[in-house]
Amino acid sequence: METSSRISKYFIFFLCSLIIIAPLPLGSNRIWAWSILEFAVFSLACFHLAYCAKHEKPILSFDWQKTLLIPIVVMLVYLLLQVIGVIPGIDTIDAYQTTHQLLKTLTYLIFVLLLSEYCKDERMLRWVVFSIILSGCFQAFYGSFVYLLDLDVSPVFHFAEGDKARGTFVYQNHFANYLALCLAIAVGWLISELNTQRQAFEFRQAFLNALSTMFSRKLILRLAIILMIIGLILSRSRMGNAGFFTALIVVSVFAIFCYRRPPILLKPLVISIIILDLIIVGSIFGVEKVKQRIEDTSFASETRDLVVIDSMPIIKDNWLTGTGGGSFYTIFPSYQPRPYSGFYDHAHNEYIQFSIEYGVIISAMLGWWVLYGLYLTCKTMHKRNNKFYKGVAFGSAMAIVHMCIHNMVDFNLQSPANTLLFLTILTLCWLSFNLPSDLKKRPRRHRGD
Repeated sequence: METSSRISKYFIFFLCSLIIIAPLPLGSNRIWAWSILEFAVFSLACFHLAYCAKHEKPILSFDWQKTLLIPIVVMLVYLLLQVIGVIPGIDTIDAYQTTHQLLKTLTYLIFVLLLSEYCKDERMLRWVVFSIILSGCFQAFYGSFVYLLDLDVSPVFHFAEGDKARGTFVYQNHFANYLALCLAIAVGWLISELNTQRQAFEFRQAFLNALSTMFSRKLILRLAIILMIIGLILSRSRMGNAGFFTALIVVSVFAIFCYRRPPILLKPLVISIIILDLIIVGSIFGVEKVKQRIEDTSFASETRDLVVIDSMPIIKDNWLTGTGGGSFYTIFPSYQPRPYSGFYDHAHNEYIQFSIEYGVIISAMLGWWVLYGLYLTCKTMHKRNNKFYKGVAFGSAMAIVHMCIHNMVDFNLQSPANTLLFLTILTLCWLSFNLPSDLKKRPRRHRGD
């Protein structure tokens, strides 16, 4: 048992390190950067297989892992069928890109499997959540620092910075999406620290509570949220900002009715984030520029809507089986009726791009999988008694709602770092629902409190 616990800690440490490292080399959105991440994950998979073989352990220890992993396995098998083309109608027009998607999906599958396998209790889950927030804080600090220095190129990879913060990412909207996901988890953890029991007001007790708050995790988390919101505002991402605050309001309203005993300060916390962070802090760091970008947005100036419209015939012609993973870049020019002001290698709408590349059926399966994760967060918030698990579920629900909104106008899942983080958060939906509250009890099956 002691050896198993030590092995789990090592695996969680390396997995948390990968969460932090993944966005550093341009969001891992280059072949060389992604190859390093693949090698690291495949190496961990080899250690896992060796450990299971030596101790005669199953590769999967929990029944609930199947509902988490089966959709990714189906996706992996479907990509393999597209590459080899043995079934008529299921193939790809770009075998090179589809092979890359196959390797990425295999990497994602292994990462989710290892995370769900070795994150066995609340303490390890705290490590995972902490690594997400730490990564978000670093990205926000680095992106804001480089932006405020007004550098023409990034100090490491020498990419043009422009007038928007982008952290270590190539594309500022990927940076904004990454921060929004990290912010959602930070808000969830902060909510788990709030008191759920009403107490009669006493000046002495209120003073002691204020002092304890100044030296507690709540203050650190609150400062982390402010830092990441600054980075989010400086990204000037319209849907990144709008999606985050919309998700915050929607999930907060739902939580008020879903929690059996909602935190007393939940509503004041949400209001403070909107008023203090968005209005006051945002006014210092240029939230007006984000507002102006939203107001200036028009169908005449935007061509992303044209890409969506011109992509519909591709779905009509290939709705059942798709054109192959990663093939949008290859097939779209043949359907493009007019030149655009910009170059589009992605659809800037993940729902459209997934339907084009994988077909409507596979895309619908993935959509239901994400919605089932959202359903699990609702059950966790309603049924479980562990405050931390409920907070993680709240943050995961926020992240899912934000991603569903942001993906309507961008291609966030085409960035490996963003995809890896989102899959980590989806895994948190299952973990927060199934992990035991008592660290001493680790049953094979667990279905909530």
